Amino acid sequence: MSLNEEVEILRNIPMFANIEPSKLKLLAFTSERHAYNEGEYLFRQGDEGDSAYIIVDGEADVMIDTDDGPLTVAHFTKNALIGEIAILTDVPRTATVKATTRLDAMVISKELFFRLVMEFPQIAVEIMRELAKRLEATNVRIRELSAA
Repeated sequence: MSLNEEVEILRNIPMFANIEPSKLKLLAFTSERHAYNEGEYLFRQGDEGDSAYIIVDGEADVMIDTDDGPLTVAHFTKNALIGEIAILTDVPRTATVKATTRLDAMVISKELFFRLVMEFPQIAVEIMRELAKRLEATNVRIRELSAA
């Protein structure tokens, strides 16, 4: 995948949509690329949160550990940003993320992520919006599972 294609992927993520292309090129250039096979874990609940992931291609489930075993609480596809909670809060990963198809990801280090947030405060607002949406979706899912 070319650098320009990666910039386009970043532009499709709401929190990066208003960042100038030269900064997105820098982000794409300085982030790492990882490939995961179906069934492979990107990270597990309790792991250190040292990076965020952008799904470039593929799909993944987000699961939390429960007394009854893993519970899937979300499913993410291309252009999704995942893993940002742990790097924002300095707590261990709050969930496990597992590839449900072959998955390619752009991995953004904690340091790079914070440099972006400091340089572009509007990213922080978009992160809050995204986290609020995810919290509501998780609450709906928990209510559905409780009713079952």
